[in-house]
Amino acid sequence: MRNILVIEDSPLVLKILEHLFRQEPDLEPIFCASLAEAEVMLDTSSDLFFAAIVDLHLPDAPNGESVDLVMRYHLPCIVLSGSYNEQRRDELLMKGVVDYVLKESQHSYEYAFRLLHRLDHNSHIKILIADDSDAQRHYIRHILEPHHYQIIEARDGKETLRQLNEHPDLDLLVLDHSMPGVSGFELVKLLRQKLRLNDLIIIGVSADPKGSLSAQFIKHGADDFLRKPFCPEELNCRVMSTLERRDLLRALKKAAEYDALTGLRNRRAFYEQGMQILQQAQRDSRHISVAMLDLDHFKQINDGFGHASGDSALVVFARALSSFFPDMLLGRLGGEEFALLTLHGADHVNQALEKLRQHCAGLHYAVGAPPLSFSAGLYHGEPEDLESLLHEADIRLYRAKQQGRARTVLA
Repeated sequence: MRNILVIEDSPLVLKILEHLFRQEPDLEPIFCASLAEAEVMLDTSSDLFFAAIVDLHLPDAPNGESVDLVMRYHLPCIVLSGSYNEQRRDELLMKGVVDYVLKESQHSYEYAFRLLHRLDHNSHIKILIADDSDAQRHYIRHILEPHHYQIIEARDGKETLRQLNEHPDLDLLVLDHSMPGVSGFELVKLLRQKLRLNDLIIIGVSADPKGSLSAQFIKHGADDFLRKPFCPEELNCRVMSTLERRDLLRALKKAAEYDALTGLRNRRAFYEQGMQILQQAQRDSRHISVAMLDLDHFKQINDGFGHASGDSALVVFARALSSFFPDMLLGRLGGEEFALLTLHGADHVNQALEKLRQHCAGLHYAVGAPPLSFSAGLYHGEPEDLESLLHEADIRLYRAKQQGRARTVLA
């Protein structure tokens, strides 16, 4: 739960904000209608707040004193204003507020909530600023730091490569074109074509007036481009939009590869990853182990206790399977059918399956439901085609069911 300080006196704005907060169970608003109330609240409880939404003009704070108050406590501050003043906006952004939002429409308030959510995520985001100008790096850092990003700096192409090597989890690179040594443009080509850093977001920046430069940057792999001088809002919007676009693509990729209920790989992703493991085993002249697993009496669970109980059984089993086989390829191939593939030997896998079986017998998944159990067929052999390996494991799974279920058949 994140506590959000809201300093606002307009009944209409408060009504809109209250409505939006009701839709956000992870955000808890604390409302203050005046500067005086906010002073008391922050003086006694400032450590409780994650961020603040602040009206720029209050009856007892007509000149933005409420913003200054919040900034003194180092709280991320989203400013709301009923009127637009470009000079005032620039002053506030350079002062370090998160953003300056006009009270124009429902969309404006929804944007403020987008900022709150990004603040929560941004503490895990690493950004590298690569620019040979100390002043420019300081300017960009000053713009980005209020958004809670982790900021790293580099002065030239060589240092940029070193920082990328030391921080392989970097999310975004703000890259100046005109740096000594390797230029920003050449660095983009190197990162994308040779080093294959395709998940790294790259935003190019340059003071070069040539319009073709931005096209060259983007054609060779940059995600966006900014021409100097740029205003703080522009940089923040570009960074936020590229991060949100990346998050959306990751979510789509995850939805395409993973089973929505259990979180395990779906059939297509299991086959794709399995083919790579088979190729590795063939190169290393190693045998491979494949297991097919099936929950026992699953239809009876669905019919007798409801499909919600059946889903709960699948989720509980998938979690247990993942915990007992953390370094193996797992997948839900459909219904109550699961698969496992690994380079480990059959004895190792068989012993782990027996431990999993004992663990599952004590798991709770629905009131009054029978103990959770599974049957398994395990095959260990040469890494031929994946379909044949799964078929061999499936034959053994069928034998396990014929022999009374709740067992693993290997030979």
